[in-house]
Amino acid sequence: MQELRYNPLTDEWIIVSAETQKRPVQPSQQSCPICIGGAELPQQYDLVSFDNKFPALLREPPEVVQDDFFQKERSYGVCEVVVYTSDHNTALPGMPLKQIEKLVEMWVDRTIDLSKYDFVKYIFIFENRGKEVGASLPHPHGQLYAFPFIPKRIETKLMAMKKWYKEKGSCVICDVVKQELMKKERIVCQTKHFLAVVPFYARFPFEVHIYPKRHVSYITQLSGEERSDFAKILKLVTSKYDALYQEEFPYMMMFFQAPVNVPINEEIFHFHVEFNPPKRDKDKIKWMASVETGTWTFINPVVPEQAAKMLREAKVEGEECQSSERLEE
Repeated sequence: MQELRYNPLTDEWIIVSAETQKRPVQPSQQSCPICIGGAELPQQYDLVSFDNKFPALLREPPEVVQDDFFQKERSYGVCEVVVYTSDHNTALPGMPLKQIEKLVEMWVDRTIDLSKYDFVKYIFIFENRGKEVGASLPHPHGQLYAFPFIPKRIETKLMAMKKWYKEKGSCVICDVVKQELMKKERIVCQTKHFLAVVPFYARFPFEVHIYPKRHVSYITQLSGEERSDFAKILKLVTSKYDALYQEEFPYMMMFFQAPVNVPINEEIFHFHVEFNPPKRDKDKIKWMASVETGTWTFINPVVPEQAAKMLREAKVEGEECQSSERLEE
């Protein structure tokens, strides 16, 4: 069973995929399918992207049998696994900066390539780190979904950005960046071209957003210098997470860029990254319970300004050379 089903109560598409049930869960390093010599990658490699063996979406999906009432569609799309490194025990915080720079280039290349498919409307790059957020493999990797529709939360973001632009005549994230740079109280760190903050409107206790200081709508629009700088701030933010409680910090990392193959005003949508970590303390999880899940209304038990202070003060080796701009006292 693999198809899209339309929910008329919320005006959104649901992906039904029995294939995802077959994926391995937390195998040992000896049986890791994406280590060199593993089931997926038998040859030597540095970093690599390949089609997910257990995809939720397919380039050539099966036909669907239509219902006389409920709406179905074929599950067109692409699901890829992006393996960051052949080293099983190294994640973003511990990877050499050059390796993360190569990873950024891979994300750019995959975005360019997948946007050529007419059926693709949205390209979503993400990483689930840690079993707390459902990561099935401990080997450092992320994923990439090319959707045949604009997902509901992205649609909501687009509507909000359009509303702001119509009312203010400016990009909302550009305005947020100006405010955060002026107020300074929620900044975690910054580089020449990027700003990392615990946003004023954080939903998760240690949520961090990364905003480019220059307005771009897609990761592909970053210059060569900006791509290198993007690698720096990804390493810095994830290193601060690990330094916060001196442990491998679980998170969901999500890239938000404008839709593809649909008309879009690029002055409205500003590329950004969201980190949603599930922890609210060293030994406590911020669970998504009824209120958050049922109403999309989040209750954050940690004040964003305090969370930013804790992350900002988390000491990271080599931070001085990674951050090209320091906060003024």
